[in-house]
Amino acid sequence: MKNDAPLYLDLMKRILTNSIYRGAPIAWFEGNPGFAVSYSSDWERTARWPNVAHTMVGVERLDNVQECLEQVIEDDVPGDFIETGAWRGGVCIFARAILRAHGVRDRKVWVADSFEGVPSAGAGSHPLDVELGLHDKNDVLAVSEECVRENFRRYDLLDDQVGFLGGWFSETLPSAPLDRLAVIRLDGDLHRSTTDALVHLYPRLSPGGFLIVDDYGIPACAAAVHEFRDRNRITDPIRFIDPYSIYWRRTG
Repeated sequence: MKNDAPLYLDLMKRILTNSIYRGAPIAWFEGNPGFAVSYSSDWERTARWPNVAHTMVGVERLDNVQECLEQVIEDDVPGDFIETGAWRGGVCIFARAILRAHGVRDRKVWVADSFEGVPSAGAGSHPLDVELGLHDKNDVLAVSEECVRENFRRYDLLDDQVGFLGGWFSETLPSAPLDRLAVIRLDGDLHRSTTDALVHLYPRLSPGGFLIVDDYGIPACAAAVHEFRDRNRITDPIRFIDPYSIYWRRTG
């Protein structure tokens, strides 16, 4: 598989994003004031919200996942991959494909999601989460665990190197059976969800590992990231994947 890995992974990216057949984005997303994202005709690279695809992140962000995972494999940085907020599972499916393509058997892909959409933002919630009101879109955002498992099966990638953490992050992540993590990818949109994931997962990120934030273009998420970095005196430089998503490599 290793000699064919680039071709296999490139094809996986095209299929997972449905950039082969394409299609119109989900209608409600257009014009939503809570998102600093616009549509583009560049299907190969941009983030978008497709009606038919297993991920909404676009090829450019999948490229970033591949680069980070391949770097920790090359550098022998210990730990698993986790995504918090998986939707239809496409990014995690791709992460599992990367491990298979490189013959990696000692790492696991963790799919962390409520499988019910995002938590309601009511009284006591962060004001930016209330303003975003993303829970009103749970008819689109909620994807069942069985549906995500079935998507893994379609790629022949559901095996014992895939683990599921179903429930709200505040309940599942503190006691999750995780030791070390090499790549953490946050895709929880909200201030609350981003904070929960950072608080409970970042201490498990190995030095040399990567922290990826998909939703940095959402003010609530960006605020949570900077508050966490300030509290923990994290000075590792932030790198932009595109104008709306970021990552950094942990140095200590």
